[in-house]
Amino acid sequence: MDNPRVPGLGRWMLLILAVPVLGQILMVLAGTAPLDIVLVLIVVEMLAAMVVAFLWRQDLERLRRVVTGEPTDPPRLPEIERVGTFLGQAVIRTRERLVWLEGQLDAERAIIEHLPEPLLLVTADGTVQRTNEAARQTVGDDTAAVLRHPLLRGAIDRALATNTPQAADLLFAAPVTREIHAMVTPLDGGLYEERHVSVLLVDHTRERAVERMRADFVANASHELRTPLASLMGFVETLQGPAKDDLPARERFLDIMAQQAARMNRLIDDLLSLSRIELSEHQPPQGKILFSDLVERTLAAFEPRIVARGVRLDLRLADLPPVPGDVDQMAQVLSNLFDNALKYGRESGCITLTVEAVSGMPWPIRPGVVMAVADDGAGIPKAHLPRLTERFYRVDKGRSRAVGGTGLGLAIVKHIVNRHRGQLTITSEEGQGTRFSVWLPR
Repeated sequence: MDNPRVPGLGRWMLLILAVPVLGQILMVLAGTAPLDIVLVLIVVEMLAAMVVAFLWRQDLERLRRVVTGEPTDPPRLPEIERVGTFLGQAVIRTRERLVWLEGQLDAERAIIEHLPEPLLLVTADGTVQRTNEAARQTVGDDTAAVLRHPLLRGAIDRALATNTPQAADLLFAAPVTREIHAMVTPLDGGLYEERHVSVLLVDHTRERAVERMRADFVANASHELRTPLASLMGFVETLQGPAKDDLPARERFLDIMAQQAARMNRLIDDLLSLSRIELSEHQPPQGKILFSDLVERTLAAFEPRIVARGVRLDLRLADLPPVPGDVDQMAQVLSNLFDNALKYGRESGCITLTVEAVSGMPWPIRPGVVMAVADDGAGIPKAHLPRLTERFYRVDKGRSRAVGGTGLGLAIVKHIVNRHRGQLTITSEEGQGTRFSVWLPR
């Protein structure tokens, strides 16, 4: 008589087989395993479970007959044993194949994740299935905004309709101008049942900025340098001619020439500084700014001029933790704003410097820090306020040149604030003064 087996073991075997089946179904739903391979594995496992259940039922029946003394059936057929063995081996081989395939998919995901260019996998209805690290750094969490771009949406639709690669040049204006070339390639099969495309984003912002920088530098330099250069040439001709032997005139002319040369030097420095800032404007700064140190260092450089003009300082500085930003660039912002306050504020007047934490209107809802410089000068007519940050825009051209302005200071401030994803506001009342406020995110 055959040794009887423990009743109930078949149920446990079925349960053990059901657990991996459930896991494989979850893998398909999560998109981490191909549906066709998993379906084959599930079918084979279910067949194996059915054979095991059939054999176990026969064993139970034979055991019952032995106990009751009834005649028993002949032992199970070897063919059924062989079927069970075959199905068991098929399950093992299919699982090994699935493990190998998962390893291949993990390797492919790692390659995609570490590609230097941003890559997105997008379904036909615009759902983002996967992004890599470069894409997350480039577009952040708002991938939907990128996919809403009409040119990119059109390229995706054409790629799916024609089953051919498509391309599109995209321009994004916020938070800073970005110029991106998108390459869309249709893909079939793989982990997803529906058709999808890969979207490779190539950022051309820096290259385009370099091209514009060259053109703008030549145009601006030729225009703004013409006046001081003409003045220098005129004085040189005068010194070579009528004033050659006139010592008082020569001393006066040389002093004016030195001023014009200094103005040209400041202008070239500001043009180069503005070009460098524009070149990196699309890259958020990585450092930290401690405003107490920034204000102390900046005001120390202005101390002789503050004393010379008899200006009183009203400092309203909150004790704040460091905020993200470029220390040198924000020092340039504060220097330009404070320089304007000294130039255009009242002599023996008051300059108010405020640094405070804010949250809510009129500033963006997210928490931030506001650095503001206010003077008590003549103020600026409201008609001029929207254009103050344009290159070489001057409210009073004669006075601006007389106090040594290049017309680029506020343009530099605007681009630095843009790089910090901040906001610049200018308010002014004629006869009461002007306030420049810079909001930076925390």
